[in-house]
Amino acid sequence: MPFQVSPGVNVSEVDLTTVIPAVSTSIGAYAGHFKWGPMLKSYLMTSTDNMVEMFGAPDQALTADFNTAANFLSYTSALRVVRAKATGAKNASDGPFSLAADAEIIENDDDWLGMGEIGTTANTFYAKYAGNVGNEIIVEVCDTANKFEDWASNSYFSAAPGTSVYAADRGAANDEVHVIILNASKDGFTDTANDVLEVYSFLSKAEDGLNASQESAYFKTVINQSSKYIRVGSDEKVNNSYGSAVSNGLAYGNSAGQTPLSVQLTGGNDGGMVKSDMTDAWNIFADAEQEDVSLLITGTGGATLSATDSNGVKSHVIEIADTRKDCVAFISPAKDDVVNASSEATKLDNLTNRVTGFRNSDVNKNTSYAVMDTGWKYQFDSFTKKYQWVPLNGDVAGLVARTDALRDPWWSPAGYTRGQVKNVTKLAYNPSKPHRDSLYLQQYNPVVSFPGQGTILFGDKTMQTRPSAFDRINVRRLFIVLEKAISTAAKFSLFEFNDAFTRSMFRNMVEPFLRDVKGRRGITEFIVVCDETNNPGSVIDRNEFVGDIYIKPTRSINFIQLNFVAVATGVEFSEVVGNF
Repeated sequence: MPFQVSPGVNVSEVDLTTVIPAVSTSIGAYAGHFKWGPMLKSYLMTSTDNMVEMFGAPDQALTADFNTAANFLSYTSALRVVRAKATGAKNASDGPFSLAADAEIIENDDDWLGMGEIGTTANTFYAKYAGNVGNEIIVEVCDTANKFEDWASNSYFSAAPGTSVYAADRGAANDEVHVIILNASKDGFTDTANDVLEVYSFLSKAEDGLNASQESAYFKTVINQSSKYIRVGSDEKVNNSYGSAVSNGLAYGNSAGQTPLSVQLTGGNDGGMVKSDMTDAWNIFADAEQEDVSLLITGTGGATLSATDSNGVKSHVIEIADTRKDCVAFISPAKDDVVNASSEATKLDNLTNRVTGFRNSDVNKNTSYAVMDTGWKYQFDSFTKKYQWVPLNGDVAGLVARTDALRDPWWSPAGYTRGQVKNVTKLAYNPSKPHRDSLYLQQYNPVVSFPGQGTILFGDKTMQTRPSAFDRINVRRLFIVLEKAISTAAKFSLFEFNDAFTRSMFRNMVEPFLRDVKGRRGITEFIVVCDETNNPGSVIDRNEFVGDIYIKPTRSINFIQLNFVAVATGVEFSEVVGNF
């Protein structure tokens, strides 16, 4: 409180109620190849329908990756998705491509705004996103009553364009314009040619035009803010065809009988995905402060990449998790390792061979921040209307997220109670007990179909090779939760004094949180040390603060031994109990 130099009352308020906050533990992350949608920016998807709306439905080449992400969303409802920027990808447009610095791609909304919405270029219309499908967009514009009746699309509008109230009040006329966006063919956004995608009625060519709600009616502003399919760059083509539109209330348009404008966009290109494109997309999730995610779903590693490059992407994702230390990466072996292998023995060898196997050669990592499963599943794909092979890492990550919802992050996601995998027609590799023994030794978590009991995640190991508490998923995720929550709360001790009061406040904040975790069976014992023993004068003089938190984590049961002992009729149980 401030010193007072004359009599008075000063009121101050001190908040000593700091507690450990709840932290997210179930948000998935996925970066992949899509044929539509914004690039190099993460968006929260809550359902498969949400993902289709943003990134389009997959084709045959992309369905395995798309369904991996969709499978995750069948267990939970939070997945952050990034569309990778493929080399050579381009936006379709209505003429020779003309963007700032001769670029041919608009990555996302921020990129578009950074270009100043390219308002001085020759092109009027651009596909909102890059990709071949943008070539299926048709844009039609009509601003004249004279030709409205002859316009094939007039049935989608209640009346011909004319003069808005806004223009009439300013002594101008003929500012209104109708815009309709159509799908060109069955290979576009719908299965039917000339399907209507969007309709915009009674927009204005005046930059300052307003509608009855006093919102902008300027056709460029409205379409750029609302359309899911196009962006408007220059307004020259519309204005040159139908008369200028300026913001001084004069000469908004004319009533001459021009034929309505109709253009089909061209030049869109999916591009060709390379390894660096995928790793660049995954790097969006590299900064823990910018992207709060917990479960990194690798899919195939890159649907159109070579097996070597796909495995390189998986390794890169593991490195991201290992660097962040607040999330876990989930990976599956390459498709050819299990789907196209000739025998069960070959599948085992492809995964576990000490020289050439997937574990020891393709993805040679030693970390508790990654989890491996044993393969792929066969499921019906509603997009291609065919059965498809899909990697299991989306399901395994989904089981982890569902376990968070049903129990807590420190519970194992495996087993008959919480490890039921959904939507399985058959497994590419259904390892037998001897095979599971070999796989478990190399940190694989077998996914197994048992007759009459479904398909089960039958392991909960991380990819850490050294035996310790952290070689189990539940322990690794327990510590992620504790470290993330306590470190978040500890930030509020920055710039305070390292004295007995601050240290006591820290202990009083952490200990109730750990008691709660203990009560929810996450830990068996703990102790928090934060006093002069670990904060001596040398630590204080370095402007540091030390809190030591000792934890005994609970362990999941992986092995059960049942001993059945037969004894003679006259033998007392007390004589034999504990001797076998």
